[in-house]
Amino acid sequence: MTFEETVQKIKTLEIQGAEKIAVAAVEAFALKLKETQDPAALKQAMNELIATRPTEPALRNALRYCLKNFAQNPDVSSYVINHFKTSKEKIAEFGAKKIQDGMIVFTHCHSGTVEAILAKAKEQGKNFTVYNTETRPRFQGRITAENVAKLGIPVVHFVDSAAHMFLKKADIFLFGCDAITAEGKIFNKIGTEQIAQFALENRILSYSCTNSWKFDPQTIYGFEEVIEERDPKEVWDNPPPGVTVRNPAFEITSADVITGMITELGITKPETLIMEIQTHYPWMLNPA
Repeated sequence: MTFEETVQKIKTLEIQGAEKIAVAAVEAFALKLKETQDPAALKQAMNELIATRPTEPALRNALRYCLKNFAQNPDVSSYVINHFKTSKEKIAEFGAKKIQDGMIVFTHCHSGTVEAILAKAKEQGKNFTVYNTETRPRFQGRITAENVAKLGIPVVHFVDSAAHMFLKKADIFLFGCDAITAEGKIFNKIGTEQIAQFALENRILSYSCTNSWKFDPQTIYGFEEVIEERDPKEVWDNPPPGVTVRNPAFEITSADVITGMITELGITKPETLIMEIQTHYPWMLNPA
């Protein structure tokens, strides 16, 4: 796949999922590294990739790491890709411990990290059922349903507006993450916050499952994470006159709504994750 093809596929959601996007972008950046070592040209390539999806700190962090370190490590892209691979394995180990026999695990949208947790729990011999939303308007939940069913895990699939009905029966809510702020706010697929709020009210455990590189260091300095608003035609291709269609891709879930976060650094509260990042990835806190 060429650099230009990668840019287009990320823009059109053919490549989706925060970590898959980051890895694809790093692979595209590696192609540019084979063409040139000019920092200005590489920075331009980085910015072009970053512009494909505004609410993706993992994409930005991964590319900035590559740009900062390519001179010292020509194989920096492989290092970054391996980070995401090994991190997902750690998160799967931590997350699987939260799943017990007979549980109903609720999830929303599509998260490769949540899928890894479910796969690990199944590998450990645990029997459980997954409840998941179809996730309109692009139906990413169907990806989850199909992939989880292939693992031999029973899946119950339903429309987004039935989420509250089925969450009442669940034991735990596991969901992904696209961005984490310094205040511990979590940006994830639209619909996440209301499900998490309902889980809190009903004493259902809820965890955001994510690589810590989705932390946005710019939020330390007052930057507000951008919520991507996608083409309204995804919702209604030809609405009648007088109807305005909104299509936000993400929303904010507050730190005090969820039980915790499951990352490669362990299980923490969202607002304390920054301390773990400061210890393990101090370079990330300098976004310049």
